[in-house]
Amino acid sequence: MRLLYLIGVLLAAASVSALAVPSSASASRPRVLAIRFGPDLEVNPVTKDYVDHQLEEAVAHHYDAAVIELDTPGGLSSSLRSIYQKELSLKIPVIVYVSPSGARAASAGVWIAEAADVLALSPISNIGSSTPIQSSGANIGSDLHRKVVNDAAASLRSLAAAHRRNTRWPVIAVTKASNLTAQQALQLHVADAIAPTLPALLRRLDGYRTKDPQRPFTLHLAGARITTVSPGLTTRFLNTLIDPNLISLFFLIGIVGLVFEVLHPGVVLPGAVGAVALTIALFGFSVLPTNWAGIGLVVLGAALLIVDLLATTHGALTVAGLICLGVGLPLLFSNAPAPYHVNTTLVVGVGLVIASFWAFVTGKGIAARRRPVATGPEAIVGEEGQMRGRDFVLVSGELWHAHSSDGRELASGQDVRIDGLDGLELTVTPLNT
Repeated sequence: MRLLYLIGVLLAAASVSALAVPSSASASRPRVLAIRFGPDLEVNPVTKDYVDHQLEEAVAHHYDAAVIELDTPGGLSSSLRSIYQKELSLKIPVIVYVSPSGARAASAGVWIAEAADVLALSPISNIGSSTPIQSSGANIGSDLHRKVVNDAAASLRSLAAAHRRNTRWPVIAVTKASNLTAQQALQLHVADAIAPTLPALLRRLDGYRTKDPQRPFTLHLAGARITTVSPGLTTRFLNTLIDPNLISLFFLIGIVGLVFEVLHPGVVLPGAVGAVALTIALFGFSVLPTNWAGIGLVVLGAALLIVDLLATTHGALTVAGLICLGVGLPLLFSNAPAPYHVNTTLVVGVGLVIASFWAFVTGKGIAARRRPVATGPEAIVGEEGQMRGRDFVLVSGELWHAHSSDGRELASGQDVRIDGLDGLELTVTPLNT
C-alpha cells in the first residue's frame, strides 16, 4: 500500500510539473510593441505626440522592445528632435524597421532611423535625402547654408557614431541628398539588417547586442508576441486638420463669419460657423511654424473685402484686398518645410471666387440703381391717370393735386401721363386733346 501511495504521489507531481512547463514557457515569451508610422505620415507635432506616447506605453506595460515601423517623407525638425530624444532615453531597446515594401525613411525620417538601437529595412525600401532646404523648397544660400548643413550633418553623424554605424554617409545624406536602397544601406553599414517581415527580423536579431555603450541590450525576441498599434481616429483627424490649405480656408471663413455676425446680429449661424472655423485655424497656427506677417495680410485683405461690400469704392478696396490675400496666404506657413506650404492653386482659386462674387454684387448694384423707383410716391412717375375735375387726377387708386406741364387747362375725365412729382402735386401731360 505504501508503495502504491508513493507511486501515486510521484505521478501527480510529474503531471503538475508537465503542466507547469508550458505555462512557464508562455510566461517567459518576449513581447514587442510595433508602432506603425505610415504610410507616408509626416513628422509633425501630432504624429510626434502619437509616437512618444506609444514609446512610453511600451515601457509602462513592460514590453521587451519597441519597434517603429517607419514610412515617412520627412517633416518638421522640432518634432523629429523630440522623437529621437525619446528613443535615446527609453529604458527598453528601440528598433526602427523601414517597412512595408516600398517604404522610405526620408529627410526627418533618417534621424528617427539613426537614433534606433537597431536600424533595419525591408528588401524594397530606401533611406536618405536629408539636405535642409528653405521653406520655399529652394537651397539655403551662402553662410546660412553652411551653418544649417554643418549642424544637421554633425547631429546625424553623432547618432550614427553612437550606434557604431557608417559615419561618412550621414554627412553625404545631408550635404548631397544621398539616398540608398536597402541593399546599399546594408553593404555600407548604414543599416543593421534587412528582413522581409517583422517576425523574420526578430528571429534574425535573436542574440544581437546593441552597439551604443550607453544603451547595452542583448535582444532575445525570436517568436515574440507582437502587439501592433496604428494612429487612431483622433490622430488621423488632427493630422488632416493641420493641412495648411485647410487652415487657410478655415481662417478666412472664421473671419468672414464673425464679421457678418457683428454686422447682422441675431443671424447666429454665420457667427457659429465662423467661431468653429477660427478655432480650428488657431489650432493649426499653434501646431505649425506660422509667419505672423502672413496672418496680418490675410486679416487686412478680408477686412478690405468686407468694407468694399458696405461702401461704394468701385472695386478699389476689393483689388487691394485680393493683393493682400495673394501675398498673405503663401506667407502663412513660409517658415515650415515644403510639404506644409499653401498650394498656389488654392490662392488663385480663392482670388477668382472673391473676384467673381464682387463682380456679381457690383453688377446687381448698378442694375438696381438704373431701375426706376419701385416704392414710395416716386413710383407713380410714368404711370397714366384720369382727371377728376380740373385740379385732381386719379392714379393707382389715389387722388392727387395736378397741373399741366405746359400750362393748359385740364378737363375732367381726360387721360394724362404723370411726368413728375413736385412735393404733393403732380405734373401731368394730356394724352389726348
